[in-house]
Amino acid sequence: MCDTIVILPEATSDKTTLFGKNSDRDPNEAHHLLSIPASDHLSGSSLKCTYIEIPQVSHTFAVLLAKPFWIWGAEMGVNEHGVAIGNEAVFARIPYQKEDGLIGMDFLRLALERSTTARAAVTVITDLLATYGQGGNCGFQHKFYYYNSFLIADAYDAWVLETADRHWVAKQVKDIYTISNSYSIEKEWDISSPGVIDFAIEKGWCKNREDFNFSRCFSDFTYSTFSYGASRRCRTRNLLEANKGNITIADVMNTLRDHGENNKDGWGPDKGITGATVCMHAGFGPIRVSQTTGSMVSHLHPQNPTHFFTATAAPCTSIFKPVWFNTNLPSTGTQPGGNYDQTSLFWKHEALHRATMRNYGELIKLYQKDRDDLERRFIFEALKYSTQALAERLKFSTQCFTEAGHAEATWLKHITEAKEKTNRSWHHTLA
Repeated sequence: MCDTIVILPEATSDKTTLFGKNSDRDPNEAHHLLSIPASDHLSGSSLKCTYIEIPQVSHTFAVLLAKPFWIWGAEMGVNEHGVAIGNEAVFARIPYQKEDGLIGMDFLRLALERSTTARAAVTVITDLLATYGQGGNCGFQHKFYYYNSFLIADAYDAWVLETADRHWVAKQVKDIYTISNSYSIEKEWDISSPGVIDFAIEKGWCKNREDFNFSRCFSDFTYSTFSYGASRRCRTRNLLEANKGNITIADVMNTLRDHGENNKDGWGPDKGITGATVCMHAGFGPIRVSQTTGSMVSHLHPQNPTHFFTATAAPCTSIFKPVWFNTNLPSTGTQPGGNYDQTSLFWKHEALHRATMRNYGELIKLYQKDRDDLERRFIFEALKYSTQALAERLKFSTQCFTEAGHAEATWLKHITEAKEKTNRSWHHTLA
């Protein structure tokens, strides 16, 4: 389960588009942060995506991606032109294609590599969808099939695109928009696939064209209900609307850290067998099997965009750190896989995250203020460094990753030394 948000300039404090995304995957499905440079390709060459090969284009743009380690594509990312995209699993009445094809993360990376604007990215995805459809397993520790929605933004524009098999609708965004794991487009959209309404009428999902509602017609009730996508989408929008016109980078980060309002004694964000929050922690299966494995926030300034990635799971226990294009990424250690590796930033942080889950309500207090203070400084200084030379930006980014690493090591030490009563769930003990 995931959440993606965009705030256009009229709703932000500095009149710059803001974009944010949480990627929720299996708890051991490590996220990998990587930078891929722009590249030229030979005519007639092909490209191997997660499962299938497709023709390559003559030129691909530079991209920053946060991706499940085993997938070619990505759950979220941004390109050199300031186009940012996040995808969401959505669940439709139409049977899923289980044969190998393009999956949602492939569409996302392909659009970033081939688009200069948000609107162009919509065209890239829908053209690929018309040609190849979508299909294939998207799960790491268990088979998981779904369709996809996308929130796509650049410095001036944003679009939401929702798909069901080869059918789709897309709408241009005004001020604030958030998506989660349920369809959000109902009776109003700007462009669509040919015959989408006729298909719904033929299936008996609506009576006529006036009765058509994309979300109501195409949604699978059971999966959409238990994804809690509608309630999470409502939650993120309400949090942002409360500060409309003055929304900051920190507000987006705090929204991605949200656990709702249930903070009673003994409460923990992993408790329960149902339910889902924006900052997601796995609970007892088979419904609460996901956790937020990576997060990003982009300040899409037209000339000097700055991007913040956790490169680690659970934003409530992580620090957003700045990165830029045209610089090398700071070292994140060994590329992570599906097993614990203390040389990998992702897994090194998991020691802190999972230790905190022993008694979240008390243990998070040991470092929550330090986390916020450090991150506040990172944001303030990163926006100043965004106009500096490449070498200075890389130096500062590297410094932030180093400081964050030292801070997390200190916090883990404090937690290890704390003699708190352990309320850790058995599934975290085994993880």
